[in-house]
Amino acid sequence: MSGMLGGAIAGAVFKQVWKFASGKDDAPQATSDEYGWREVLVASAIQGAIFGVVKAAIDRSAARSIHRATGK
Repeated sequence: MSGMLGGAIAGAVFKQVWKFASGKDDAPQATSDEYGWREVLVASAIQGAIFGVVKAAIDRSAARSIHRATGK
């Protein structure tokens, strides 16, 4: 459940970051011919970083909640 929620949050954050950074509504797809290597790889790196941070935040929050509830 938290994975799905995290994915949705990360996807929404990435979309807003990409829109701000590039001025475009949609990030480039790796298979699209209209984007070059640089734009595809930069978008992928940003997306990966955002997903990593969101996952770590959710995992950390869950671990702290379990610790508080069980004392372990």
